[in-house]
Amino acid sequence: MSVTIGTPLQSSAFKVLLLGSGELGKEVVISLQRLGVEVHAADRYDHAPAMQVAHYSHTLNMADPTELKQLIESVKPNLVIPEIEAIATQVLVELEQTGTHIIPSAKAVNLTMNREGIRRLAAEELGLPTSAYRFANTLESFRAACDDIGYPNFVKPVMSSSGKGQSRVKSFEEVDAAWEYAQTGGRVNQGTVIVESQIDFDFEITLLTVRSKHPETGEIETSYCDPIGHRQDSGDYVESWQPQIMTAVALEEAKRIAHKVTVALGGCGIFGVELFVKGDKVWFSEVSPRPHDTGLVTLASQFQSEFELHARAILGLPVNTARHSTAASAVIYAGVDDTNLSFSGLNLALANPNTNLRLFGKPEGFKRRRMGVATARAETTDQARELATQTAQLISVHQN
Repeated sequence: MSVTIGTPLQSSAFKVLLLGSGELGKEVVISLQRLGVEVHAADRYDHAPAMQVAHYSHTLNMADPTELKQLIESVKPNLVIPEIEAIATQVLVELEQTGTHIIPSAKAVNLTMNREGIRRLAAEELGLPTSAYRFANTLESFRAACDDIGYPNFVKPVMSSSGKGQSRVKSFEEVDAAWEYAQTGGRVNQGTVIVESQIDFDFEITLLTVRSKHPETGEIETSYCDPIGHRQDSGDYVESWQPQIMTAVALEEAKRIAHKVTVALGGCGIFGVELFVKGDKVWFSEVSPRPHDTGLVTLASQFQSEFELHARAILGLPVNTARHSTAASAVIYAGVDDTNLSFSGLNLALANPNTNLRLFGKPEGFKRRRMGVATARAETTDQARELATQTAQLISVHQN
C-alpha cells in the first residue's frame, strides 16, 4: 500500500492540525515537518512551543465546542492530533462520524481525557488488574470513598494532567484539604475525583506502545519500546530512564496489558501506558493516546524517538522501536513566576558529548513549570540518571 504526502503550503499539502502545542507537540511537529507535512498548531495562548515550528498557528479555547468545530472546518486537515486533555472531545466524536480522521481515534481521546472513562474501561470491561478505586463528586461522598478505600490513598481529579490537583492522603484529617486541592487542579472543573488505594510496588514504568500499519499489507501491528522507568513528584514527572530492568514475566504481562488496552482504544499512533510493577506482578495505572512526557528520554536512547514513531505511525509509515543507548532525562524547571526568561550555562551543560538539551521556548514560566529537559547517555541507567540530573542543574534561569 502506497503512502503519498503532498507539498506544504501547496494545494497538494497533507495537513495535520495539532490541538495543544506544548513541548511534546513541538517534537511531533518537527518530526512531521521532516516528512513534508503541513502543520497547523493550536493552543489557548500565543507563541506556545509547537506554534514556533509549525506552518500556521491558531489561538483559541479548545474546550469551547463552537470554536473548536469552526477551526477544524476552516483548516480542513487530513488528520487531527489532540495533544492535551482540555478539549471539547464531543466535537471530535461528531466530526469523526462525518469523515474527519482523529488520532488515534475519537473514542480513545474521549475516554482517556477522563480518568473515570479509562479506569472503567480497563478494570470493568477489559478485566485488567488495577488498584482499588472509587469515584466521588461531593465532599460527603469523597469522605466516604476515602474511608472505604482506606489510608494512605491517592486522590486525583478525573480531568487533570502533570500532577495538578493530585495528593496522597495519609489519614482522615487530611481528607477535606485533599478535596479542596483536587477542585483547583482539574483541567475542566467538573468536581469528580478518583480515590485509589496505594499499591505496594517496586517501581513505575511507561511502556510506549505503537500501533502502526504493516507497509505491505496495511494490517495494524503492535510494537513496544523498551520499558521506561520514571520518578514523579506530586504526580509530575521529574526524571526518566530507559531501560527499566524488570523480570521477563513482568515484561510479558506489561505487554499483554498494553496490547489489550490499546486495541480497545483503536487507531494508529503511540500510546504511553503507565504501569505499576512488583516482582512479576503488574497493574494498569493510566494510558495517554499520544507521546508521553517520560518518553522524552527516547530522544537520546532510540533510533526513532517516541515523536518520530508517532509521526510515522499516524502517516501509515513503518516504525522501528529499537534502542541504541542506555539513557536518562531530567526536567529543567523555571523556578520563578515570570515571562521573558533567559537560560545560561548551556556551554557547561553540553561540554560532555553524551549530554543534550531541549529548551521548550515557553513564553511564561512558573516555579514548577517545565521549561526544558536534559538528556544523557551512559553505560548504566544509574550513571545516565546522575549525568542527566547534573546537566539539568547546570542550566540557570534568569528573570530579565
